[in-house]
Amino acid sequence: MSSGMSPETAKLGFIGRCLLVTACAAALILLWRVLQPMAPADPASRLVTARGDLAGDEKATIALFEKARGSVVYISTSQLVEDAWSRNVFSVPRGTGSGLIWDGAGHVVTNFHVIQGASEATVQLADGRKFRASLVGASPSHDLALLKIGVALRRPAPVPIGTSEDLKVGQKVFAIGNPFGLDWTLTTGIISALDRSLPSERGGPSIEHLIQTDAAINPGNSGGPLLDSSGRLIGINTAIFSPSGASAGIGFAVPVATVMRVVPQLIKSGRYVRPALGVEADEQVNERLQAITGREGVYVLSVRPGSPAARAGLVGITATPGGIVPGDRITAIDGEDVDSLGALLAKLDDRKVGNVVKLTVSRGEAAREVPVELEAGT
Repeated sequence: MSSGMSPETAKLGFIGRCLLVTACAAALILLWRVLQPMAPADPASRLVTARGDLAGDEKATIALFEKARGSVVYISTSQLVEDAWSRNVFSVPRGTGSGLIWDGAGHVVTNFHVIQGASEATVQLADGRKFRASLVGASPSHDLALLKIGVALRRPAPVPIGTSEDLKVGQKVFAIGNPFGLDWTLTTGIISALDRSLPSERGGPSIEHLIQTDAAINPGNSGGPLLDSSGRLIGINTAIFSPSGASAGIGFAVPVATVMRVVPQLIKSGRYVRPALGVEADEQVNERLQAITGREGVYVLSVRPGSPAARAGLVGITATPGGIVPGDRITAIDGEDVDSLGALLAKLDDRKVGNVVKLTVSRGEAAREVPVELEAGT
């Protein structure tokens, strides 16, 4: 019995049902995919996000380092050692440090303790070239030494010189050096204090007028530059305060004002001539006398005959049958108090040979002021 549906109609109905089933299946698959948890992306397919422009202070720091890097050098030293059995002499590595190009003549400034005890020193430039260095001169009391290398071509530019008299606590500083042999490392920080003093490791007078910074300074940074935000030299990194030997957040630098007094003399004569009074004093003896008497100042142990101090009437300690009789005690220079030999020497360092200073001198209970013309020290 016929249903009355033509073959064409039946075919269209079948196609429609197929399309409906297909659409439902596609919808179910789409819904299933939406409801599935997000699968982890392939790391290789991650897109790089643009960072944008560098901050202004970042650009300034990068420019400062790139400009100053070529003026900083890596110093390695060696020492000649004799074999006790064969009597053969060997050169063994001693240590490393940093330095800076001082001028176009090839002079290199570093710390005295970097080259102390060494028989050879090699200076490596930022471009990888190495040169055997010769010692021009040193001032152990300032922990400064001057080397010289022969660079005929492509001489690195010297570090621009700044000032240290107008430094402020809190201003930014930058240290470049070779800590632990990791060459040309930049650290940043601020000036955390000024006019610090440190006792000398060699038993002499303390080193005065030091800059204190929290910029990380580690072994190997010694002799490298401390720069201000303009890239000018304001100090030579010289020491850290650390029980472990690594940076503990406090570093010290010799101020550029001291460097500017010492280095020209080293270039000229190979040694630093300190302005002197013509008296003899000793830091350890001075500390004992201060403890015994309870009075501060610098006790004069002796006076060199014919010296400015002798002409001014100063006298030293006198030995008598009844014991030691103290002589003069220097308590101030040009109205500035002095409480140690290091402080006195630092204040003399601020003057020149030929300057006349006014000393405040005490003998017993009496105090007086005497003018003294400074002479060249020995």
